[in-house]
Amino acid sequence: MVMDPHGGPENGTVRAYLLHRAKPHLPPWLVWGAAGVAGALGHWRWPDSAAAGVGLTLTSVALAGGTWLAGKAASTQRRIHSAITVAAGSAWVTAACLAGPTAGPIDDLYLMGGPALALSWNVRVVLRHNTEGLVASSDGGLLAKVGLARAQIGAAKVEPNRVTAPLALEPGEQTNEDVAKALARIASALDLPRSAVRYTPDPSSERRGDLVIVPEDMLAEVVEWEGPSNLGGSIADPLVLGRYDDGAPLVIWLPGDPDAGRNSTHVLVAGGTGSGKGDTALNLLTEVLSRRDVIVWFSDPKAFQDFAPLRPGLDWAAEGGTQTEILVAAVEAAIPARTRWLGAHGYRQWVPEAAQVQNDAAHSCRSDGTACGCAGMPFLVAWFEEAANTLRNMGDDAFTGIAQEARSAGISLIVSLQRPSYDQMSTSTRASLPSVIALGCDPRDEGFSLPDEVLAAGAHPGAWGNRRPGYCYAVSPGIPEDRYPSPGRTRRFTLRAVPVMERLAAWAQHNGASADPVTAGAASSVAGRAYTGRTAPGEERTALTVVDDEGDDMHHGGLLVDPEDAHIDPEEELPDAQEGDDAPIFGQETGHKPSPEEARRLFASALAEFESNGLMIIGPKDFMDWCDRHHLSRSWVSLRLKEAAEEGRLEATNTTGRWRIVPTATAA
Repeated sequence: MVMDPHGGPENGTVRAYLLHRAKPHLPPWLVWGAAGVAGALGHWRWPDSAAAGVGLTLTSVALAGGTWLAGKAASTQRRIHSAITVAAGSAWVTAACLAGPTAGPIDDLYLMGGPALALSWNVRVVLRHNTEGLVASSDGGLLAKVGLARAQIGAAKVEPNRVTAPLALEPGEQTNEDVAKALARIASALDLPRSAVRYTPDPSSERRGDLVIVPEDMLAEVVEWEGPSNLGGSIADPLVLGRYDDGAPLVIWLPGDPDAGRNSTHVLVAGGTGSGKGDTALNLLTEVLSRRDVIVWFSDPKAFQDFAPLRPGLDWAAEGGTQTEILVAAVEAAIPARTRWLGAHGYRQWVPEAAQVQNDAAHSCRSDGTACGCAGMPFLVAWFEEAANTLRNMGDDAFTGIAQEARSAGISLIVSLQRPSYDQMSTSTRASLPSVIALGCDPRDEGFSLPDEVLAAGAHPGAWGNRRPGYCYAVSPGIPEDRYPSPGRTRRFTLRAVPVMERLAAWAQHNGASADPVTAGAASSVAGRAYTGRTAPGEERTALTVVDDEGDDMHHGGLLVDPEDAHIDPEEELPDAQEGDDAPIFGQETGHKPSPEEARRLFASALAEFESNGLMIIGPKDFMDWCDRHHLSRSWVSLRLKEAAEEGRLEATNTTGRWRIVPTATAA
């Protein structure tokens, strides 16, 4: 038996318990009693004072107003309750001080209204405690099972196929990192796939965030591409690629928007074999080509195997190798030219107005402030498909300069490859690609595609591999950050899409933008005849003649000899032997050695021949056939290359042993 200090059995324990339970409910009653004492003392001090009446009235108004302002951070219900209580109490004290606490109905109001207000606050305390208990237990013990005991789940926001619940962790004991580690266990407890449970930390707190649960995978149904989402719109409008797992559209933006505070971006499209990277690229390219104020320069080492129906709509199509080297050099040349034009016309970044004729005096390049009427500059998308091939040929930093500088010039770089690891792409290039569309991959490659914080929030492309083509995560400016770990799926392209793509390419030929003089001039200054711009409707690109092993023209009806030998008369006598003709083998130091004047003429004609054929990036290996025809040695060619570079006819590239031909007009 427990004895209290006064000798009664358990009296001390019961009294302490009751006092402990009553403490939260005592303050309103103490205030009620204090108000009565204040009214009696006030009447004794100021029984009939007009000045006291004015002062007390002003004090009551100020106190009520101050309570309302102080409760700004509280809920509306609590704010109103507090203001009413203070106003009623201060009004009663004022009346009691002036008329007396027992005058008229003042004492009755005190005895009935005071307890009513005190009880209302007691009820509020009880309801608040019960609500907290319900919130703490609303997870049904789920958090305790997954190692997050004492964490509290708030009122959940229920949307179609999406539940978002605020989560508050135990202070000093748990962090947002603990939730990220527990996501797989939460998915297991709810019998859902790992990708259906995500956690978005609160940027201002290390123990708060939102737990997002998507109970049904709406991506299981394949949706076929039926056409672009906004034919004739601006490239500044969102590009629709598919949908998220809760049915919301999956969109990205390429140009920036100064009003929305969104920066221009480059995009990395990454995914393993069979992950649906080709369909994802088609979704993005068809959206781009359907806009009125953009041109596309496209490199595809696979000879446009997937993109052939769209090729007529491209402003420049390169098939890898030397053609891609020229395209890269053209983009590098276009960056300063376009930046200079934008700056001269008062644009800090590319906006849709820059693609229109410059009839606004606010965007004039003239010093007198009048409208200049310059042709507009469309947005430029430089796309490198199967970029691993280009990176192997040109080095892992082939795109570094473009990635770091192109955004300010109204150029967006699209790089597509299977594995964006650091042994293929330089860290500088990867860091300069702010956006990524990450498809299924090897689990070990997840960190190459997505930022660590997105992976920690629940993104897991390694779980798909190549088993779910088109499933992806999108990280890009303009997309809410809580969407980053949400899986989406792009639309599928089938044979039924081919006629639609062909019509889209024809629309782009008739209605799409053409390269502006500044961009076209920069490209031509580097590429020469290799850059022709988009072909007009009905115009065919120049095709190369293919000759089989027997020397026959594969298109038939052509010459049965090499084109360079067509002028030779078979009946003409062979020329007399010259010194060095006994060793015409390429690579040997002996061979025909022309005079200096003849050497310059021969080499100039070779460069002109390469330039006319659009071969603007050359090296010694490109002269092998030419040297065989003219019986010249390799050392002779290397010497001529250096001389041509000194004369300004060639420029060194980033690749050792490779030179870029400076077009004749530019060199002059």
